[in-house]
Amino acid sequence: MSRLDDCFAALDAANKKALIPFVTAGDPNADFTLTCMHEMVQAGANIIELGVPFSDPMSDGPVIQKASERALAAGMSLKGVIALVKQFRKTDQKTPLILMGYLNPIEFMGYERFAEKASQAGVDGVLTVDIPPEESADLIAAYEKHALAPIFLLSPTSNETRIKKIAAVAKGYIYYVSLKGVTGAGHLELGDVEQKVRQIKQHTALPIAVGFGVKNSDIAANIAKISDAVVVGSALINCITDHAGNEQHGREAIDDLLVGMRTAMDAVPRD
Repeated sequence: MSRLDDCFAALDAANKKALIPFVTAGDPNADFTLTCMHEMVQAGANIIELGVPFSDPMSDGPVIQKASERALAAGMSLKGVIALVKQFRKTDQKTPLILMGYLNPIEFMGYERFAEKASQAGVDGVLTVDIPPEESADLIAAYEKHALAPIFLLSPTSNETRIKKIAAVAKGYIYYVSLKGVTGAGHLELGDVEQKVRQIKQHTALPIAVGFGVKNSDIAANIAKISDAVVVGSALINCITDHAGNEQHGREAIDDLLVGMRTAMDAVPRD
């Protein structure tokens, strides 16, 4: 089995849900990100989503947009992100790592070359935000050749046909975007999220991760009641920006937030 499959199987056996933090690689610098990745695992993260900075991140709100800008200004690139994963793998061979980003840098590198380099470095899956399943056959073929899980998004507006198409090609897990709009915005209606997760589960046995709008421990715990994984992103990036003058304090704030979420999620009664 893959690292992702092993992770979800172990969590299921322990009656726990996955905590998946997202940070933008290279924000504010590569050393910060590498240290932060290891510390997030110690704080209770099960899977890490590592954002590949891009100049036009269309699905991201202003918080993650600014993170991409800072990372690009610091010199981060897709090659740099892959190198960062390779560094992480020197001391952590267990934690699944997902790259999340946009198609343009992958196209520039080339599907086959990207998939090969990412897999060799220790990437487990790739979530490419702006490629629909209808146009992804060549990309998926490259991922499958190199044992990378193609991870796709579903949203509140995804109809039955779209859910079936995503379920047919996705691997690893499916990421359900719980809000209409961009990252970090809006207010979660948990009843609507639960209904949509149930609908998705009718068409796939893959774990369902829920993200967008996860701002605190209470929300994380409520999402853990109705999904297989909780994704938190903008709230972590805010920890970095709130402590821009002190990187250690930024990492400590991230750790505190994740520890609180992990504790709250583990306290949720299971059926």
